[in-house]
Amino acid sequence: MEEKIEKAIEYYNFKSKKMLDFINSSNNLTVDQIIESGEELAILEYKITALEVAKEN
Repeated sequence: MEEKIEKAIEYYNFKSKKMLDFINSSNNLTVDQIIESGEELAILEYKITALEVAKEN
């Protein structure tokens, strides 16, 4: 079970980094795109945190 949790954490960290790279490399994002990206990042961070807590227990 712990291996599956670790793989999920790796996946969500990858997705989060990919999203951050997209945001940081874009010079012409609209306000809506910035808000949408921030919401997606928040969801990814929440999932990562939940998985890390589950891994500790």
